[in-house]
Amino acid sequence: MTDLDAFIVGLPKAELHLHIEGSLEPEQMFAFARRNRVEIPFADVEAVRAAYAFSNLQDFLDIYYAGAEVLRTEEDFHDLALAYFRRAAADNVRHAEIFFDPQTHTDRGIPFAVVADGLLAGMARAEAELGVTSKLILCFLRHLDEEAAFATLKSAEPWLDRIIGVGLDSSEVGHPPSKFERVFARARDMGLKLCAHAGEEGPPAYVHEALDLLHVDRIDHGNRAMEDAGLSRRLADARMTLTVCPLSNLTLCVVHDLAAHPVPEMLRQGLHVTLNSDDPAYFGGYVNDNYRALARAVGLGREDLVRIARNSFEGAFLGEAEKAARLAEIDAYLS
Repeated sequence: MTDLDAFIVGLPKAELHLHIEGSLEPEQMFAFARRNRVEIPFADVEAVRAAYAFSNLQDFLDIYYAGAEVLRTEEDFHDLALAYFRRAAADNVRHAEIFFDPQTHTDRGIPFAVVADGLLAGMARAEAELGVTSKLILCFLRHLDEEAAFATLKSAEPWLDRIIGVGLDSSEVGHPPSKFERVFARARDMGLKLCAHAGEEGPPAYVHEALDLLHVDRIDHGNRAMEDAGLSRRLADARMTLTVCPLSNLTLCVVHDLAAHPVPEMLRQGLHVTLNSDDPAYFGGYVNDNYRALARAVGLGREDLVRIARNSFEGAFLGEAEKAARLAEIDAYLS
């Protein structure tokens, strides 16, 4: 382990872009399939990993949704969440804000309560046993229509005291943020925080729509905002947090070489960048893997990494006192 690797391991950080279903490791897939007597189209773990050769977002989503078929019970969702938090704690993630896709499950007959209660139980256990705090964000699937999103928001009402916000994920191209303007307005009126995937495969115009029509509090990904100089200045001036996912970008061919990743230019222009793992079971690594891989590829130093870690707490949906306490952990680590 290099000195920089060791520094990354010890650096307190938050993760703000994690799809909990995307933390389903192949070994878990087989264990849950056996437990629930679900047939899966893979002979063994190696066959699953061999399938993780994606050329674009849709290639990944096809396997992602197939993998979700093994998740059936509260116990499954509890175990899935707890396994992620154990890995996060090992990476010194002190706080995580995790996405879940209820429509992926309710559309195959799994009640909303099974998903939400299982995840919340896992989150509570992680805080008690590991000291990792967390928030839950409900994502709408953008390849479905807005009426389906409204129905999902309605189903979530009994849990809204334990869900911090809503997001927008799944197939980006052809499904602009404007498609969901009304349901985001409803969520905002309900007091929920707002975020949306924009500018991953979609154009800078999607980032503009997320800002101007959805009025988001955070942009997930945002890479292609760098193609629009005015937009990147606007994001920097607003200190809009971008939840960037380097290994995801590489695996899905958003970038073809980590050495060409836009994070260094984002930092140079003053953007509020964070590093996250997205769907780590599918994209080759958890948070520290993303920090290490990008640092090596583009030459990030300790000051850059500390800045990114600070951004992660500042961009979290935490109260000011909670943010201050987490930022103090970074100060203590550096002293």
